[in-house]
Amino acid sequence: MAVFVFLYIFHTFAETITIIGMITYNTIIKQADDLVTTREQTRAGFISFALEKNRRSTTIIDNAKSLKVLASNVRNAKDLLKIKDIRLALLTASGLSDKAMSYFSEEDKDIAIKELIHNFLEPAGEYFADELVYRYLLVKGDSLGGKMRNVVGALAQQKLIRTLLSNLSVMGIDCKWLDNDTKKWNDEHDDLINIENRLKAVYWQYGKNRRTLAFNLNIPLVHNNIDICLFDATSEEFATGEIVNIPNKILMMGELKGGIDPAGADEHWKTGNTALNRIRTSFENARIPIATSFVAAAIEKKMAEEIFTQLQAGILSFAANLTKDEHLVTYCNWIIKN
Repeated sequence: MAVFVFLYIFHTFAETITIIGMITYNTIIKQADDLVTTREQTRAGFISFALEKNRRSTTIIDNAKSLKVLASNVRNAKDLLKIKDIRLALLTASGLSDKAMSYFSEEDKDIAIKELIHNFLEPAGEYFADELVYRYLLVKGDSLGGKMRNVVGALAQQKLIRTLLSNLSVMGIDCKWLDNDTKKWNDEHDDLINIENRLKAVYWQYGKNRRTLAFNLNIPLVHNNIDICLFDATSEEFATGEIVNIPNKILMMGELKGGIDPAGADEHWKTGNTALNRIRTSFENARIPIATSFVAAAIEKKMAEEIFTQLQAGILSFAANLTKDEHLVTYCNWIIKN
């Protein structure tokens, strides 16, 4: 029954699209407000992000527990220098990032650790091990925050990949995907979660059209990295990405913004819109037609009005709200059929 309902909904969404080349947008967006992210969707996005952040922090917490036990094997803070196994953790607690450490000699690192011990651990007295763990967690937590900003984009891409593969599966369309690790194409789809973390591109055939969708490619004509790229090409023609040097093989390019915080929504649209304008100008100068799309999790009313105006004017070919399943399914359907 559930499968039947999904199929019915899927085909209903599919029927809302009017395709003329790649210059139209999904007609389920009848007004600007249809693009706006609701409070419920924003809340759900924050919860999802928090859960992912907690999941990724588990290893850091476990490391801190080990550090506490090992550091407690000595009687005073100065003796921590004698424990070679925790040297890296001591450097982290001193405030040095992995990137910063590459610029330090071993002597410099010794100085950093001694400063940590003298200024912060010794004043803590018998609780020096606790102080060490607190400072380790502080630095690691800050590092995790920086990494999570990149994770937001990865999670958005994974969600798009899951929807695309699901659409292809429901439509009975075979596909191949390029493994970003091995740089090889394969047609195994059993482990969807594993695939979404490694997929760089996916190839399928719809009617006479042979299409390859790829992510995060540097396009020479645009002189920029593009989130979403659709090519009129087989997997052999795409190879491992060399096709970026053949602009007339590119059908569509899109911006993907996964951040859910409403406070950053307008900035995401400004940077995304600037990138899309650069794409259109570059291809116009080369006299090559190109479609553009914008997909975002956080869409506020003002930017929704600007996006909708561009859709109506034919400037923007397609737009979708990442938090709305009907938008994402329709977007992937539009990509598959073009």
